[in-house]
Amino acid sequence: QVQLVESGGGLVQAGGSLRLSCAASGRAFNDYHAGWFRQAPGKGREFVAAITRTGSWTNYADAVKGRFTISLNNSKDTVYLQMNMLKPSDTALYFCAGQWGRGSHWFSDEETRYAYWGQGTQVTVSS
Repeated sequence: QVQLVESGGGLVQAGGSLRLSCAASGRAFNDYHAGWFRQAPGKGREFVAAITRTGSWTNYADAVKGRFTISLNNSKDTVYLQMNMLKPSDTALYFCAGQWGRGSHWFSDEETRYAYWGQGTQVTVSS
């Protein structure tokens, strides 16, 4: 089992920045790829960004490319999401997720491939 706890959300003005953190505990998180998803009010959960367990590869949703950066610190079992140039449309509950990383494929943006999820941290961007 892997437990994931997100932090770092809050209220920020448009154009501002936030850094989300996801702390993992339980099994060694360096066996897992990590992803960030978000869910806005009244909408389904959508992919934001993902990183392989070694940090060698990343993938981003088109809506956040060039503004968000995902990174990891395996020694601390923590995944980060640096969010810059925030827009009101980024307002959502942000979730961290873990996908088994010792298999032959990386399904970076497929929600159903992630077995472990945090409870989410709220990000609100005011205009």
